[in-house]
Amino acid sequence: MVRPGGRSARVQEAVHSAVRELEAELGREGLTVPQIAARAGVTPSTIYRRWGDVRWLLSDVAVEILRPECPPADRGGLEADLKSWAEEFLDEMSSPPGRAYIRDALLGDPDGSNAGQCSAYAAEQIDVILKRAAERGERVPDVETVLDRLVAPMMYRILFRPDGLEPAYARRLVSELLDGAASATR
Repeated sequence: MVRPGGRSARVQEAVHSAVRELEAELGREGLTVPQIAARAGVTPSTIYRRWGDVRWLLSDVAVEILRPECPPADRGGLEADLKSWAEEFLDEMSSPPGRAYIRDALLGDPDGSNAGQCSAYAAEQIDVILKRAAERGERVPDVETVLDRLVAPMMYRILFRPDGLEPAYARRLVSELLDGAASATR
């Protein structure tokens, strides 16, 4: 079991930083475990023991990069909050770096734990939006419904049909989600 904080956290941060720096300098094709270890100040065996190979290490780094840095913006209402969040999510995830991080996260993920972590990030952000709206007295769908009707279609399109991924697409999905939720409660 990895302890939060302590040496393990310092090693992870040093290795992740080394990966990001070397990837920016050399490109991903040029990354090797010995280079990463030297930059991070650890032995190659530390990387092999913890991550196995570069692919698994890139996957771990990608999951960390995909973690949101701040709570979603409060635009004053559920629809505005969801549209703002969905547009940002779509823009970030459909960008070339975003798609590369998604691929990396999934490539080193034989048991689905990285995909689950990325899904949890989205669910946490949505939960913040829904709780704020509920506190304002708005009627809100549940997190799973938002994941199914907003996040899942965007992720499918990002991964398999990337043409036409404009902000209007994200806004349309939010409108359809909220129209469907309103109809279901009548």
